[in-house]
Amino acid sequence: MIAVELLEKYGAIKKSFQKNDSIFEEGNLPTYYYQIISGEIKMCNYNDDGREFIQGIFYKEQSFGEPPLFLNQKYPANSIAVEDSQILLLPKSSFTKLLEENPVISIKIIENLAQRLYYKSVMAAEISTHEPEHRVLKLIDHGIAYFNFQKETNGYLINFTRQQIGDLTGLRVETVIRAIKALEKKGKLKIINRKVYR
Repeated sequence: MIAVELLEKYGAIKKSFQKNDSIFEEGNLPTYYYQIISGEIKMCNYNDDGREFIQGIFYKEQSFGEPPLFLNQKYPANSIAVEDSQILLLPKSSFTKLLEENPVISIKIIENLAQRLYYKSVMAAEISTHEPEHRVLKLIDHGIAYFNFQKETNGYLINFTRQQIGDLTGLRVETVIRAIKALEKKGKLKIINRKVYR
């Protein structure tokens, strides 16, 4: 989102994380702005039974963890590498200076945060009031728009695993599998070689 050269000009450093490495933990105070160069990051919580709820998944050129950085509040979720990832870390004070000196970037950050807030509002309504098929389809359609899923000859390839769909919608994996099969029968999705297409 922010040009790598600009982040590096303000002192950002590149750091590599291996799959399942923690970037930050729930309850910690934020000290950096994070932007992904490569890989995939999830923000998640765990309930008392150890069940994971994914707050969001982030990909190349996306940032994550900004709200607590702006509010100087503790992180409400954990941040974990889903796969080997490379991330740019910019200290909080340098990030603030970058925004003050580059108002166009500030507007981009606001738009990005507004998009996420909109998504959370839509998904909160979906999770509380709609049936599994509707929830799954809404998440997939949001993924196409927001995560830039690639269009192939069979349609948009949905890069979420069944587990991730469950964790993002509050559904059990078995329910997600049934919902996807039902949506395939209705012609809303395609399943080809175990991959899901919209």
